[in-house]
Amino acid sequence: MAHIIDDETIEYVGILAKLELSGEEKEQAKKDMENMLNYIDMLNELDTDGVEPMINIFPVNNVFREDVVTNGDDRDDMLANAPAKKDGQYMVPKTVE
Repeated sequence: MAHIIDDETIEYVGILAKLELSGEEKEQAKKDMENMLNYIDMLNELDTDGVEPMINIFPVNNVFREDVVTNGDDRDDMLANAPAKKDGQYMVPKTVE
């Protein structure tokens, strides 16, 4: 089915995309949109029965690493250079009166 894009559609898309198109650019955009819609129609004619949807083009299942703690409890090391500490926590100046 041939799709015909009218001037109003191009104007509307231009407003949505915040584009200022010249007359020549509008004509080219109309041709491009018609070509895209015709290509989509051609793809819709393909027989896709029995074709599984793809999640990824690569045969990868799970690429995430295990969530394993490697540094442990370094509280004493982290507080070693603190200018002030109390009860295993950083002490900072009071900011709210």
